[in-house]
Amino acid sequence: MADEALVLLPLKEMVSGVYKSAKQGEVENGQCITKLENMEFGVGQGLTERFTEDTARFKDELDIMKFICKDFWTTVLKKQIDNLRTNHQYLAFTCGLIRGDLSNLGIKSIITAEVSSMPACKFQVMV
Repeated sequence: MADEALVLLPLKEMVSGVYKSAKQGEVENGQCITKLENMEFGVGQGLTERFTEDTARFKDELDIMKFICKDFWTTVLKKQIDNLRTNHQYLAFTCGLIRGDLSNLGIKSIITAEVSSMPACKFQVMV
């Protein structure tokens, strides 16, 4: 429980800070999303480097996606990727996390997220 708080509290403050600056007219809402995604991109890269330093190289993109869905996601968010519950404002954060993860594994990607019915979230990964 304490470990989750160490991750969720700074995340909440970061998202709140970015959106406050949008409300005050400092940046547009679309720039907030880009800013959050770019911040998390570096986090995703760093976490992937740390999680994979003692593992063998992945054979192909399928092995990489399996790693993200089973190991990476479960370790970072304590949830299975097929059962993610998230808030709309955190979608940019998680898209950046996945994009940074893939980038560090040598895959350039575009990540989009869609919430068709709460609490489900669908991510599309284009490589």
